[in-house]
Amino acid sequence: MTVQRYIVVIAGFFIMLSLALGVQGSPLFVSQWALAFTAFVGVNLFQSGITNWCLMGTILRKLGVPDSKVGCAR
Repeated sequence: MTVQRYIVVIAGFFIMLSLALGVQGSPLFVSQWALAFTAFVGVNLFQSGITNWCLMGTILRKLGVPDSKVGCAR
């Protein structure tokens, strides 16, 4: 997998987890404040779309995950 794919998978996982923890009907409900993490992930996705920089991408590259050679991930 490439950096771009990891970012999409991790962001999707974080959003689903924070929704499960923040929605009252969920069996994993902890607090509605967990939804703030959903907003945090959304703001970070928005910011990376505008600035073309993502902290998670930097971390993954330092861990040795390869960049994509094709498409818009470069």
